[in-house]
Amino acid sequence: MTGGNESCTAGPTSMSYLTCLTYILEQWTGVEDIGDYLSYAFYILWLLFPLVVVFVLPGVLVILFYVSILWLHIYKRKNEIKEAYSHDAWVGAREVLATLWDGHGRLWHGYELHGIENLPQGPGLVVFYHGATPVDYIYFSARLHIMKKRRCRVVADHFVFRLPGFRILIDVLGVIHGPKEVCVRTLEKGHLLAIAPGGVREALFSDEMYTILWSDRKGFAQVAIDAKVPIIPMFTQNVREGFRTLGGIKILRSLYERIRLPVVPLYGGFPVKLRTFIGEPIPYEPNMTAEELAAKTKAAVQGLIEKHQKIPGNIFRALMERFQRQKKED
Repeated sequence: MTGGNESCTAGPTSMSYLTCLTYILEQWTGVEDIGDYLSYAFYILWLLFPLVVVFVLPGVLVILFYVSILWLHIYKRKNEIKEAYSHDAWVGAREVLATLWDGHGRLWHGYELHGIENLPQGPGLVVFYHGATPVDYIYFSARLHIMKKRRCRVVADHFVFRLPGFRILIDVLGVIHGPKEVCVRTLEKGHLLAIAPGGVREALFSDEMYTILWSDRKGFAQVAIDAKVPIIPMFTQNVREGFRTLGGIKILRSLYERIRLPVVPLYGGFPVKLRTFIGEPIPYEPNMTAEELAAKTKAAVQGLIEKHQKIPGNIFRALMERFQRQKKED
């Protein structure tokens, strides 16, 4: 081995580190022309690097979720702060989580929240378009907590409650599954409640055209009518460019419709510009039917999409918007 190292620097011109490494490997393994194999391996890695990145980056969100869960377990064990916040033992933990997620939103997406003045002082039902992941809602909730010290409960699909380790996070953040009566009671207690009527289907099978996939769902509208609260439409610009799915594959759509689990792979995690826009409230009207209110809400969300989103969405353009100033009309 010493002789091999010495030969790397022998002669009037020293070998490059890569050439030296190749020479040592050839001497060690006895394989001739190993440099050709290494060059081919590096070429394949370079060729597949973008593919690897777009599927690995979503794992960052999973890591952040479990970091949040770990923090909650630590907080639960070290609950000396409980006496200082006797009205709610988790206040301090929520502050930390809001800071963590808001920091991620600021750094990775330059996250902005517009129209927060449209949220009522009392209860209200926030209705939003569902991206491939709910990351925009998480940023919204964190920023709302930091700016207004308010919590917004959210309705989630049943599979979220089956995710390993998520129970403590669900309980602390006020995530509920329903049914309608639970949603009404939440609003009657004076809370904000958020729901994406498109749910998992919209998350997986909408695309860069930002098509709203609500079918004929109107349960959310009936909840607002029963609780006598306004509906507040919400949309996040470029949410489809941050993460995308392979929902265009028909067999995956058929599989989802059969088992109702999010089996469609997603990719992305791109640091695109994200801006959440909160529209003007749709006030409670006792004479409006659930069908009429649902249609009016869908039109309001569609209006936000048309106003703030360039269609079709484009990942490169959304990345470049990180370096552009927001237009005044937005």
